[in-house]
Amino acid sequence: MNELCLGESCYIVADRYYGSGSLIKQVLKQGNHLITRAKSNCSVCYLPPKRSGKPKRGRPPKYGRRVKLYNLFRSTKKVERIVSPLYGERNVSIKVRTVDLMWEPAGQLIRFVLVDHPHRGRWMLMCSDLSLDAENIIRLYGLRFKIELGFKQAVHTLGAFNYHFWMADMKPIRRRGGNQYMHHETPEYRAKVRRKLHAYHVYMMMGVITQGLMHYLAACHTALVWQSFGSWLRTIRVGVAPSELAVATAMRNTLYVFIRTCHQTNTLAKFITDRQDPVRAQPWQNAA
Repeated sequence: MNELCLGESCYIVADRYYGSGSLIKQVLKQGNHLITRAKSNCSVCYLPPKRSGKPKRGRPPKYGRRVKLYNLFRSTKKVERIVSPLYGERNVSIKVRTVDLMWEPAGQLIRFVLVDHPHRGRWMLMCSDLSLDAENIIRLYGLRFKIELGFKQAVHTLGAFNYHFWMADMKPIRRRGGNQYMHHETPEYRAKVRRKLHAYHVYMMMGVITQGLMHYLAACHTALVWQSFGSWLRTIRVGVAPSELAVATAMRNTLYVFIRTCHQTNTLAKFITDRQDPVRAQPWQNAA
C-alpha cells in the first residue's frame, strides 16, 4: 500500500482474501476506504448497551453481543428490495440489508451489506466507509470482475507475466530447498539479484502500458480496429469496443503495412526492419 503513493482518497476494491483487519487499518490510515467481500465465517458484534445510572469502575465495553454475520439473513427486519446496480443486469430485483456492526479485526464500525440475489445467491459485502449507501457498494464491488478480466487478458493475450530472465550467477537450488538468504551473500551477488528483479518489474510494467494503449485503440478507434481485424467472429456488435485479442489481431495484420510505409521515417519501424531476416519469413519480404 505504501508503494502506491496515492495523492487522492479512493475506494480500493478487493476480493474476499483481502478482507482482513490489518489491511483495513492500513487503508484507513492513508485516508482511503476498502470494499471487499466478507468471509462466510465472519463474526461481528453489536454495539454495547449504554450504561444507565451511576458510572461503574473500569473501561466501558467496546463490543456487545456477538453474532455470525451469515445468520442475519434469517431476519426479515430492515430488508429492502432494490433494482440490481450490477452492470449488464436489467430488471433484476434483489433483497438488501445494510447494517453497521463492530468488527474486532478492524476495531471499529464496518458497514456490512447482505445481498440476496435471485440468480447469484447470497453474499456479504463490507465497506469501511459508513457514509456509502448499499447500492453504490454493490455497484463498485461488481466492477471487480472487470479487474479480474483485465488480469486474465494480461496473462493469456499479452503475456505480461511470462517473464523468463535467467541469472547466470544464480546458485542452483534443489527442489523444495527453501529460500535463499541474501544477507549471507556478497554485495555483488545481491546487486545482481536486484538487477534481475528489476528486469521482472520492467517487463510487467511494459505489459501494463501495452494493455493500456490497446484499451485506448479499442475505445477511441473502434471502427478502424474492426476494419483491420480480418478474422471471423459470430457477432460483431456495432459500437462496442473490441477486446485486447481483437486489437492485437488488427495490429498484427497491419504491421507489415506500417513497416513498408514508415521504415524511412518512423524510429520503431526502422528498428524492426534492421533486426528482421526477410529470408526466414515470407511476409517480411513483402514489407522489405
